[in-house]
Amino acid sequence: MSIYGALAAGVSALQANSSVLGMISDNIANANTVGYKRIDGQYSTLVTGQTTSDYSPGGVRSESRTLMEQQGLMQSTQSPTDIAISGNGFFVVSPAPTTGASTDRFLFTRAGSFVKDSAGFLKNSAGLFLEGWPVLPNGTVNADPSDLTKLQTINLENLGGTAQPTTTMTINANLDATTPVSAAEGGPGPVFTAPTYAVGDMAAGTTTPDFTRSIQVFDSQGGLRSVTVSFLKTSTANVWDAEIYSPDVDDGSGNANGLIASGQVAFTTNGLLDTTSGATTLPSTLNVADSFTAGGPGAPAWRPSLGVASSSVTLSLGSAGAAGGFTQFSSSSALISSQVNGAVFGNVSGVQVDNNGFVTALFDNGIERKIFQIPVATFINPAGLSAQSGNAFAVTNDSGPFNLKIANTGGAGKVEGSSLENSTVDIAQEFTSLITTQRAYSASTKIITTADDMLQELIQIKR
Repeated sequence: MSIYGALAAGVSALQANSSVLGMISDNIANANTVGYKRIDGQYSTLVTGQTTSDYSPGGVRSESRTLMEQQGLMQSTQSPTDIAISGNGFFVVSPAPTTGASTDRFLFTRAGSFVKDSAGFLKNSAGLFLEGWPVLPNGTVNADPSDLTKLQTINLENLGGTAQPTTTMTINANLDATTPVSAAEGGPGPVFTAPTYAVGDMAAGTTTPDFTRSIQVFDSQGGLRSVTVSFLKTSTANVWDAEIYSPDVDDGSGNANGLIASGQVAFTTNGLLDTTSGATTLPSTLNVADSFTAGGPGAPAWRPSLGVASSSVTLSLGSAGAAGGFTQFSSSSALISSQVNGAVFGNVSGVQVDNNGFVTALFDNGIERKIFQIPVATFINPAGLSAQSGNAFAVTNDSGPFNLKIANTGGAGKVEGSSLENSTVDIAQEFTSLITTQRAYSASTKIITTADDMLQELIQIKR
């Protein structure tokens, strides 16, 4: 009978609108939840058997749809461990710290309000721990798009201090073109004298250089080591003998200052560095072994008492034919500037996160070291993920498999440090939906009361 069908339709309408009211309530309750995605209530018809002469109402049902594609507004924060994804994808999180544990424990979230816990692990407000790929000592990342066991819970506590040895040295200087030829190189005067200079004499102190300067470099332990660069004008026009040495180096000759490298520096007639004719022979790489034994006889090595690792320093004297670097002009010899990299020992002073998801430790000696890379998990159908407590989601058959990507590549969103993604809930829209849902619920009750009145009339026919 259609009257009973109308009662059933009214009841289904009450149930559907009650369910949608629950969705709206969740939206309003999570208006300030970081990374929350609004739930949209959808209605669909229920149809029973029908013919052209008789109609049997089926009613309505409600379904929920999480609007994963909506991007929340980005809000800057003061915390460097607050992170957000601008674009597609999710952070990988776990309920407890893990290092390659079962992948069943991993969840996915957009809630990036992470802070350090007592053990140094990054944990968000829902108690979920952030996972990332560890950066290997050589600076590479063992990233795997489908293997969650390659991830580790990001920890910022066990970093320790660090020092950085010098690996590059840049010298800008001018050698005076009017400098007379040294007696050691043949000497001035009407009578020719044979040169007495031999490689290592400037380091040994038996020949006085025409120009010399000391530069401070860093060893593997962050200690300062003095390296001296000396030059002696030769009898060949525009060519200078050069030696680089240090009192902390042993070259096996017994010199007070161990010779690191030697050669010649040549200039063009315009006073610029000449590296094209082959006249400049000073090595561009300075190698010092960690000990005399490792260096071998005649090879420069740090004195054993220092206990430091070997050094390899790239030396730059400027570009051939270009201004700057080393020059030879008729002006006083001078060291214009010298630049070396490296740093003394330093402790961790903070962290930062870049758009590619790299977590970088900042040290108070100026060193920056990448320690983790945060992957971005993408899905074919993110709306098919199963919602979990803590504003997190789990993989389902509907969502399809995950794919771990480097942020800002392959369709994955970029990671923004010191930022949070706001909820996508619009309070005005939710209040409007609240009103329309209430009206629909009230109207549905009229179906039941009207059908009840009609049944009462039917019962009274017998009287």
